[in-house]
Amino acid sequence: MRKVFLMSALSLIVSVSTFAGGLLINTNQHVSFLRMLARGASVDIDGVYYNPAGLGFLPTDGLYLSLNGQSAYQTRVIDATFPLFPEGTRNYKGTASAPFIPSVQAAYKNGNWVFSGSFAVGGGGGKASFDTGLPMFDALVMGSIYKATNGSITPDKYTINSAMDGRQFIYGLQFGASYKVNDWLSVFGGGRMNYFTGGYEGFLNANLKQVGTELVAIELDCDQTGWGLTPIIGADVKLGKWNIGLKYEFMTSLNLENKTRKAEVRQSGTALAMDENNPLAAYRDGVNTPSDIPALLTAAVGYEILPTLRASVEYHFFDDKQAGMAGDKQEALTRGTNEYLMGIEWDVHDRVSISGGYQRTDYGLADDFQSDTSFSCDSYSLGFGAGIKLSSKLKLNVAYFWTTYSDYTKKMDNYNGLPLGGTDVYSRTNKVFGLGVDYKF
Repeated sequence: MRKVFLMSALSLIVSVSTFAGGLLINTNQHVSFLRMLARGASVDIDGVYYNPAGLGFLPTDGLYLSLNGQSAYQTRVIDATFPLFPEGTRNYKGTASAPFIPSVQAAYKNGNWVFSGSFAVGGGGGKASFDTGLPMFDALVMGSIYKATNGSITPDKYTINSAMDGRQFIYGLQFGASYKVNDWLSVFGGGRMNYFTGGYEGFLNANLKQVGTELVAIELDCDQTGWGLTPIIGADVKLGKWNIGLKYEFMTSLNLENKTRKAEVRQSGTALAMDENNPLAAYRDGVNTPSDIPALLTAAVGYEILPTLRASVEYHFFDDKQAGMAGDKQEALTRGTNEYLMGIEWDVHDRVSISGGYQRTDYGLADDFQSDTSFSCDSYSLGFGAGIKLSSKLKLNVAYFWTTYSDYTKKMDNYNGLPLGGTDVYSRTNKVFGLGVDYKF
C-alpha cells in the first residue's frame, strides 16, 4: 500500500459527540431541560446546573434532591460518492446509543446561602459503531491498489472488511455556593471536576479474493483517560415577574492519555515499526492528546405571563475555536457555536404542568473540520413533556426530545488525499427520552 493510505489511517477513531449542546458539552442534564429546553432562568432544583445563582431564590430552607435518567439514540449516515466505488455512491450508517444517562442534583438552603452539587455525564455518554467501516478507508485502499497495479486489480478482485467503534464519557462532579445578596440579586461561585474515559477499537483488512493474500491490515485497541477542572461563576437578577440568569464556565484544559493494548499496521503480513513514521503513532501507549472543554456563556430571561403560565428565552455561546483539539482541528472552525432556546410551561392543573421548547444550534463548521470519523451538523431540537406533583414534596418529570439535522455536504477535488474527486454527505438523527424525580425534604 502507498504511504498516502497509511498516513490517512491516523484518523482511525469514531468520536461520540454530545446529545444536546455544543461540540463537546452535554446540556441535557435534567429532564426539565428535555421538556422545556430554555432553563437558564430556572429557580428550581435543576438550576444546580442551568442557573446556579438562581438557587438563592429557592422558596424555603432545607434539602432539595433530584434524580434523573435519560435514554438517547443517534444514527450517523455518510453517503459517499467516489469514482472507484462500483455502485458510484455508497451508504455508511453508524449507530450511537446511551441506554441510561444518569444525573443527580442536590441543594441545601440555609437563609441566604445555598450549597449545591451535582453528578452528570457532561460530555459524550455513549458508544458509536460503524459496522461496515467508513468511506475514507475503503476509498484509500481502492485508490492505493489502483495506483500500485496501474488499474489491473479492480475492486471485484479483492475484499475490504472494516469496522470502527468508539466510546466517550465525560463525568462531571460539581460543587458550589450561592449567596442571596438582597431581594433582587443572587450570585454563585463553584467548579466542576471532569473525568474523561473512552476507548477506540477498529480494524481493516484488504485481501485478494482468489489467494487470500493480505494487502494491508490495521488493528487498534486503545483506551484514553484524562481529567480537568472547570471554574464556574453566575448571577441571577429577580425583578418582579422577570428573572434573568447568567452563567459562565471557563475553558477546561484536558489532555487524554493513551493506554494501548494493540496498535499495528501490516503491509503484506509485515508489521511496521511503531515509530514516529507509523500512521498509528498518535495511539502509542502513554501518548497525550489535547481535548479541551470549551468555555460556555449562558444568558436567559424568564417571565411570568400569568400565575399559571411562564415563558423564557435563552442564548448559549460555546467558544469552541479557543479550545485545543487533536491536530489543532479547532483552527478550521469559522467561529464558536451559537445556540438559541425558548420554552413555555403551563400549569393545567394544581398537580400537572405541561411544557415545550425549541433549540437552534449553529456551529461554525468548515470542510477541514469535518471528517468521516468526527462530524457535526447544524440542527434544531424540539422537546415536550410534563411535571406531575405526586405529593407536596415529590414531583415526577417525563419528557421526549428529538433533533432534526441539516445535511452537510463536503466536496473534495482530492478525495481523502487521492488524485480523484469525491463527495461526502453527512447526516444524523437524535432521540432522547427522560424520566426523573425531584424531592424536597
